[in-house]
Amino acid sequence: MNDLDIEVQYIKGVGPKRARLLKKLGINNLQELLYYIPKSYDDRTIFKKIDECHIGEKSSFRLRVIGSATTLRPKRNMSILKIPVTDGMTNAYLIWFNQEYIKFQFESNKTYLVNGIKKVAGGEIQITNVKFEEENENNKNGEIIPVYGLTDGISNKVLGNIVLNALSVYYNSIPEFIPKSIMDKYKMMDRKEAIKNIHFPPNRDTLIRAKNRLILEEFLTLQLGLSMIKKQNTDKNTGLNMGEEKIALAFKESLPFKLTNAQENVLGEIFKDMKSDKQMNRLVQGDVGSGKTLVALIAMIKAVESGYQGAMMAPTEILASQHYASISNFLKDFDINIGLLIGSLKKREKDEVLTKLKDGDIDILIGTHALIQEGVDFKKLGLVVTDEQHRFGVKQRADLSNKGNNPDILVMTATPIPRTLALILYGDLDISIIDELPPGRKEIETYAVGLEAKDRINSFINKQIQSGRQCYIVCPLIEESEKLDIKSAEELYEDLKNNDFKDIAMELLHGKMKSVDKDEIMSRFKNGETSILISTTVIEVGVDVPNANIILIYNAERFGLAQLHQLRGRVGRGEHQSYCILLNASNNKISRERMRVMQSSSDGFVISEKDLELRGPGEFFGTRQHGIPELKIANLFTDMKILKLAQGEIEELLDRDPQLRENENQAIKMEVINKFNNLGNISFN
Repeated sequence: MNDLDIEVQYIKGVGPKRARLLKKLGINNLQELLYYIPKSYDDRTIFKKIDECHIGEKSSFRLRVIGSATTLRPKRNMSILKIPVTDGMTNAYLIWFNQEYIKFQFESNKTYLVNGIKKVAGGEIQITNVKFEEENENNKNGEIIPVYGLTDGISNKVLGNIVLNALSVYYNSIPEFIPKSIMDKYKMMDRKEAIKNIHFPPNRDTLIRAKNRLILEEFLTLQLGLSMIKKQNTDKNTGLNMGEEKIALAFKESLPFKLTNAQENVLGEIFKDMKSDKQMNRLVQGDVGSGKTLVALIAMIKAVESGYQGAMMAPTEILASQHYASISNFLKDFDINIGLLIGSLKKREKDEVLTKLKDGDIDILIGTHALIQEGVDFKKLGLVVTDEQHRFGVKQRADLSNKGNNPDILVMTATPIPRTLALILYGDLDISIIDELPPGRKEIETYAVGLEAKDRINSFINKQIQSGRQCYIVCPLIEESEKLDIKSAEELYEDLKNNDFKDIAMELLHGKMKSVDKDEIMSRFKNGETSILISTTVIEVGVDVPNANIILIYNAERFGLAQLHQLRGRVGRGEHQSYCILLNASNNKISRERMRVMQSSSDGFVISEKDLELRGPGEFFGTRQHGIPELKIANLFTDMKILKLAQGEIEELLDRDPQLRENENQAIKMEVINKFNNLGNISFN
């Protein structure tokens, strides 16, 4: 067993009880402990004069004791210890409550390194929350203290000591895996040195060097892993060589409109892939309403006329059912059989679909995760389409692909991701972008307003509904939360139904409902039986109601910009002018800036860039759902320069040694294999 796999309970200072607490932090073994990166640092290497600090600011000082300690007893069972100090220019008091014994650790005229918070009380300057040590030759420059994310029962000091104990025993067991040529090129810090210094840096420069080493390490392994998957797919998986496209082109010509240039370009790339002798693995990115589904349908028609079956997997039953209805309508004049497989089908209906699928009587199957379950057998699967890929992981995509013999894979997402980040999230795929909307779509007017505008908004909605339009009202929660001062969907529904919209047909839709109930509610809204639909973000994906021209989003500050853009895309699908109203309950600067972005741009790619800048990638997406290793220290937005550098290095490395057979490349190859295999999503042969 590798030393890094040693269970954390066997490290000095842990034991079974603390091991259970550390597990809550995701720390199970030595490797996870060493890579439990501090969330911030308490920098005590920068010493300030007392007058340079703001009241309430935590700072470090070099202070000399200038008198004897005094103890005040303002009430029973309470003592206040005061020790007079100076920085040479300003006098102050160090303050402790109910810790009178500390006075014995100070001597008059001696200098101490003090970290604390400056306050003013009773006309005197005080320093509270004091950490201190006597100045000596070893600590004249102070130190940088790691600050960890914690759980109840584990203090910052305890966790720091556990890491220190681990390093004292296993420091030399930390292996290096980055090739020497890359290490030398960038004068990189040794891996064990970097891990030690990310936890206990002697100074700011060393901390930055350690951090950059670990960031580059993460990006190198991530990029190499994705490149290996891509190479494995293209090397191992011969394509199905689908040459027929007469019916596909005839279908395209039969449409009552022309495809946009962007759609034509992407379709050309897809057709080229499908004709090649390599398996297609392609991502199609396109904004809401850009026509991705139509492009995918034409590709599936090409697969069917070439003698294969097509499959489309959507994340929700509502979206799968909508795709089934729209595709069935598109193909009503073509001899192509469509099937629907969703969890809410009755057993008899499901069995009938499965039998037809296995016998080849279904040409295109549309469904949810139900498609990847056991017992779903295709006769000859040739093309796999996954819609809204950000809702699926690599494993789910692979599970569907395994239903056939190396079928072509087409992945679609309406969540625009900057291209460099897409290369990371979908690094095993080729990327196509539909960056053009069909002509004639009216711009959605977007307004961000405060809570004081609610009455005006409701009046405006009433007028629109009297004119025959429909409205979505989106709320971030299903049930009322004591911690968050926002209305739940249920509470909001009752309030509006009984007050502002009491004479209007309204319904409530949320994710906790049964699929059959959701479908019925959505169907009534689509058919115009309901005028207002109050919903959680379950409507974010795929609902298409051309007559709905208003979306009102409560507590818009609680949504990401990319999500707000997705929600806004639910309207603007018909002939009427559409409106998106963002009800913003926050006055902070970032929130106001985010609302400004939504009002000024309708470009999903611009919005996603800004979303990343304002919120950071940790909230923008979680890497684990995509089946790639979690980034512990690297930030896909702020560390973009290092990411690009890593991408270039991996390209060069694989050009020189495509199989990674050279001795210096063996270690990084094994590191990548272990990292990806541990996720259970990908296996390298």
